[in-house]
Amino acid sequence: MRIVVCVKFVPDIQSDRQLGPDGRVVRDGGDGTLNELDENAVEAALTLVEEHGGEVVVVTVGPDDAVDAVRKGLQMGADAAVHVRDDAAAGSDALGTAAVLAAAVRHLSATSPVDLVVTGMAGLDGLTSLLPTALAEHLDLPALPLAAELAVDPGAGTVTVTRNLDHASETLTAALPALVSVTDQINEPRYPNFKGIMAARKKPVETLALADLGVDPATVGLAGARTQVLEAAPRPPREDRVLVNDTGDAGARLAAWLVDRRLV
Repeated sequence: MRIVVCVKFVPDIQSDRQLGPDGRVVRDGGDGTLNELDENAVEAALTLVEEHGGEVVVVTVGPDDAVDAVRKGLQMGADAAVHVRDDAAAGSDALGTAAVLAAAVRHLSATSPVDLVVTGMAGLDGLTSLLPTALAEHLDLPALPLAAELAVDPGAGTVTVTRNLDHASETLTAALPALVSVTDQINEPRYPNFKGIMAARKKPVETLALADLGVDPATVGLAGARTQVLEAAPRPPREDRVLVNDTGDAGARLAAWLVDRRLV
């Protein structure tokens, strides 16, 4: 079984994140990391390969620093990595990024079939959750998004997921190849140990440009983006806070405050 995991290099969520004058997230602060929700996707792929055998390849699109995202995947146990690095891809929205990732998956499929594509549920820098289904559309694959459980039956050639919705759970099955996005409910990602970190140094990272993938630069990056940030400003400080010192009657005073404002 060959599994491709698409990962993203994002600013550390604990850092002071901001948008630049061009409306894009500032990513040159030196504090980027592998998107935390993508760690669940890498773990899910590694678990399947440990159970059924095969190979895990991690793929990312981004500037030079983005290689750190795939290296983290290699340290966790992935076998190989692809880093699509091209200035023309900078500023891609979710749809443009999906187009580049799809081209990377097709590039990998040319040497050996890809049985499953796995992604995290969202990138913590944008939180759109648009990419998994857009990627499935580009690859013409069945999409099984937001999986809390994941199982593959290689003999039957199927993948089955369980999704936890607001008021129910549902089970979906599709024929392989397919695309699955996983939530943070699915597993607890492993922490790279010293052996894994050292082994990752010898694992291959293939660097590709858009031309290597046959992607027209005019269709991705800022040139091809279908969304645009028109204006952004820091969140203003709140000025309507009321500090209540609890002297034993704070609950009653809060209830009265809510009633006065017809909030209950």
